[in-house]
Amino acid sequence: MDQALRDVLKDLIVKKSPTDKFLAVISLCIENVTTGTCSASTPFLLLGDILDSLPLGQCDIIFKFVEKNVPTWKSNAFYSAGKNYLLRMCNDLLRRLSKSQNTVFCGRIQLFLARLFPLSEKSGLNLQSQFNLENVTVFNTREQESTLCNKMLEEKEDGMEREEGEMGDDDGQLSSLPIDYNLYRKFWSLQDYFRNPAQCYEKVAWKTFQRFSDEVLQVFTSYKLDDLQASKRKQGESRPSTDHVYFAKFLTSEKLMDLQLSDCNFRRHVLLQHLILFQYLKGSVKFKSSQLVLTNEQTLWIDDTTTKVYQLLRETPQDGEKFAQAVEHILAREENWIVWKNEGCPSFVRERPSDSKSPRVFRRRQTPEDFFSRSGNKKYLMGSEELTRLWNICPDNMEACKAENREFLPSLEEFFEEAIEQAEPDNMVEEEYRVLNNANYGWRALRLLSRRSPHFFQPTNQQFRSLPEYLGHLVTRLARELPPPPEEIKTEEEPEEDALLKDNDNDSPPASQPLSPSISSLLSSRVGPTWHKLANALALTPAEVSAAEVGASTSAGRASLALNMWRRREGTNSTAEALGTALISAGLAHLWESVMTEVTDAEGEGGGE
Repeated sequence: MDQALRDVLKDLIVKKSPTDKFLAVISLCIENVTTGTCSASTPFLLLGDILDSLPLGQCDIIFKFVEKNVPTWKSNAFYSAGKNYLLRMCNDLLRRLSKSQNTVFCGRIQLFLARLFPLSEKSGLNLQSQFNLENVTVFNTREQESTLCNKMLEEKEDGMEREEGEMGDDDGQLSSLPIDYNLYRKFWSLQDYFRNPAQCYEKVAWKTFQRFSDEVLQVFTSYKLDDLQASKRKQGESRPSTDHVYFAKFLTSEKLMDLQLSDCNFRRHVLLQHLILFQYLKGSVKFKSSQLVLTNEQTLWIDDTTTKVYQLLRETPQDGEKFAQAVEHILAREENWIVWKNEGCPSFVRERPSDSKSPRVFRRRQTPEDFFSRSGNKKYLMGSEELTRLWNICPDNMEACKAENREFLPSLEEFFEEAIEQAEPDNMVEEEYRVLNNANYGWRALRLLSRRSPHFFQPTNQQFRSLPEYLGHLVTRLARELPPPPEEIKTEEEPEEDALLKDNDNDSPPASQPLSPSISSLLSSRVGPTWHKLANALALTPAEVSAAEVGASTSAGRASLALNMWRRREGTNSTAEALGTALISAGLAHLWESVMTEVTDAEGEGGGE
């Protein structure tokens, strides 16, 4: 359906059909979107094709149809799918139109976009308060080419020849204002400051602006427009009341200077520009640089000049008092919009609170007797058999919290046992495989030291580059302070048995003894990428396997961590015999045999020496 509509529209464009047929196709497409027979973006694609193909005269008629259907475009079925198409279409039209010749059409497009998008739409907001620096007012800057100088010379020559009383009344009113090139240049130079107010914070530019403004306002003050009310009434009678005056761009011809200064609307434009500039200079704008600050002298001049400008607006006919009050009210409301923009332009739409709340059920307040059983043995009834059993194990909560089985904080000996063992040079544990390098272990060690050890709060002059280095220093101090592990008491028969074992079986170490660090280190280096099989043989949980992967970056380090976890879990049962049984059952018998052979050979060489 979408392609069929576009094909029909293409034929109409080729045949140069009237606009009524184009609008009929668009209306049909809107109905199809409502019934669900075509996509929601199709009407906007058709409108874009039409406006790109037709001349501006027919585009004006098509755009009237677009303006009338604003409620349709804002509906849920069209808005999300077509807002970007409409924005692109309007921007394309504005590029084709002339701002000076098609002023009304451009204004209609801007009003349409303002009605279509909400106030908080980011694409239509000047969030960073940037100025339109491209709006440059061009005027004659060469005094030699000025016609005002020649005009003044001619008037002086004519005045010498003309008799007194020969000048007409109307000409006398317009020529009573002395206009020269200096006034012309200073007057139109002010537009550059209105275009870019930031340059008013510069010292030299501010002095120039202050001098030019004072002279222009002095001209407005000395040349009142009260005597022109009669002529304005005559012009109003001859011109229909429905006409409006549009000032799309200032006309800077020197020949129009006297007429412009005599025009009340033109004078109001310039005075209002002063008020808008003063409001920006004194206002607080979020994106204004911190260096753009007025001095006290500049602030006093702005206050005095603002009073003078409002007085000139009240004296300007017609209805000057009402116009001045309206301008003051608009600028006061503009302060609210400035605050809104400084806050990031929050949305004005507030979501309705949901009314679908379930009614509140009021229950009877339970008494302490409701929790006791009726048997009189002070047994708490928690509403569930399992909860009742758990609660009545120890009815006193404070005593239950003080129980020994609630003590989850380990002791310093238990927690740092592995670190102390790895720090001993005899164990030959490489630096990169030590548990102190584990970030998780280091964090838990600091927590435990802050609760159990006074060394954590003692000041020291020694500087540490990393956390493992600091923990290594504390582990060394703790190893000296903690009591040594109790030595096993050997009977008199044990040395003889050990000697017999050494004589009879020198090929392999005793398997019933605890796992030695040499076997653990050698096995970790030999296991390589198959350390996952080692973890499965040791029956490690998935959480322990993940902790080993995070704790070390190499396979040997992960295998070492896995063996340490297994030793902590098994305790005294972590013997070489148990490890060998686990490896053989996991299919790693060749690995275990190679490790044991190398350990036996190393011990034999040591005994021989």
